[in-house]
Amino acid sequence: MPETILIVDFGSQYTQLIARRVRELDVYCEIHPYNHLPSLDSLSSLKGIILSGSPCSVTESDAPNLAIDAMLDKFPVLGICYGAQMMAQQLGGEVLPSKIREYGRARLRHLDLHSRLLKEMTADSQVWMSHGDTIAEVPSGVEVIASTESVKVAAYKLQDKDVYGIQFHPEVTHSTEGKTVLRNFVVHICECAQDWTSDQFVEATVASLKEQLQNDKVVLGLSGGVDSSVAAMLIHQAVGKNLHCIFVDNGLLRKHEFEDVLHSYKDMGLNVTGVDAKAEFYQALAGVTDPEGKRKAIGKAFIEIFDREAHRIENVKWLGQGTIYPDVIESVSVKGPSATIKSHHNVGGLPEKMHLKVVEPLRMLFKDEVREVGRTMEIDDTILGRHPFPGPGLGIRILGDVTAEKVQILQEVDHIFISGLKNSGLYADVWQAAAVLLPIQAVGVMGDERTYERVVVLRAVSSVDGMTADWSHLPYEFLSEVSNQIINQVKGVNRVVYDISSKPPATIEWE
Repeated sequence: MPETILIVDFGSQYTQLIARRVRELDVYCEIHPYNHLPSLDSLSSLKGIILSGSPCSVTESDAPNLAIDAMLDKFPVLGICYGAQMMAQQLGGEVLPSKIREYGRARLRHLDLHSRLLKEMTADSQVWMSHGDTIAEVPSGVEVIASTESVKVAAYKLQDKDVYGIQFHPEVTHSTEGKTVLRNFVVHICECAQDWTSDQFVEATVASLKEQLQNDKVVLGLSGGVDSSVAAMLIHQAVGKNLHCIFVDNGLLRKHEFEDVLHSYKDMGLNVTGVDAKAEFYQALAGVTDPEGKRKAIGKAFIEIFDREAHRIENVKWLGQGTIYPDVIESVSVKGPSATIKSHHNVGGLPEKMHLKVVEPLRMLFKDEVREVGRTMEIDDTILGRHPFPGPGLGIRILGDVTAEKVQILQEVDHIFISGLKNSGLYADVWQAAAVLLPIQAVGVMGDERTYERVVVLRAVSSVDGMTADWSHLPYEFLSEVSNQIINQVKGVNRVVYDISSKPPATIEWE
């Protein structure tokens, strides 16, 4: 097991961001909820611990809590915001509600630049605050190493241990020297070797898969996306032709996508079978208009078709999946199940139905790390650079019921939009682009005739990980040209609009 930083999650919206920043230092880390922690002795390569923030207040009677004595005696610890307040309270300090809630940018004053945590920082460094409580009195044996104009205890250290608390969030970009703080803690204080690289991951993962799978057969459903493709190549390097891939055409893919992607997979040396199941999916979707109903109908049809095709392969023992780390993290909630916005696009239920063991080689990677692993294995950038595409495909980009006719219209619109982005050199600047077919018609004029035809929406967003997104400010000239092409070339469409909503409050997809 690689050297590990344990991140204890108290429910902060920034916890995954802490992990991403640590991984960017080429150091492996794991997130675990405070109430589902592994035994510290089971993490044989544990080098240090980070306690996250929380939406809760330590002054609440039911606030998340964790006995920290064993941690402080054995490992370097960094408490961030709530984590810092909880440590201070447990050590005998006083935490009180702030008279003025400090939220947003602040400037550090009185920095102890001799502190190992703050070395190489600059005076007046900008940081990001987000807290409603304040450490009013530090415990005995604790020294204050940074303040702001309104917060006396912006950072502190236990005098005889490598234990630190900071009131600000170093993981967000608004803390301009936040990476320096995390580097000081992870690399210099915890003494991590920074050897968690994509090369090392591929080598170790393939070796582990060979030992785990031996000569067993594995079946894996390909989607054409980054995660399933990289997972397939890792398993392929371990077991070769014992990996059987299935690529299902659900009739909801982009124009020519089934043929193009299938060809790419075969060029990669994968043992892949293409299945034309368009008619079955259209039948399953007939008359279904509710978004969740469509997702469930598509998922159910996929499970049945995949199970049928997989049973054509004899003696399969494993199901390969492209599960990535955010899926794993979000499956365990700190304060109970979170509200359902929509069903996750990864189809569940297959392992139970097929009675197979599951192998998930990417389950500890973030999306950007998956792409880096793919580059290490020299997977073509036409796959690695693809925009995210939902599992239900165009089925959730057609509002209302789904028919073969509507799919064909949307495929043509989508093809013009995506091709236009690529030809104009804009594709790589956009995190995700999509076309949406609305269940309404609008009046138009073509030639001397009045028309009453369909409306389509173009959607393009910029984002890092899809958690938040801003609408892409595409050039007006580009949008005008694409709109003209769509109206002139796609029969049945006479109006094109552009979505300028950000996430939040809107989601990226319309359903």
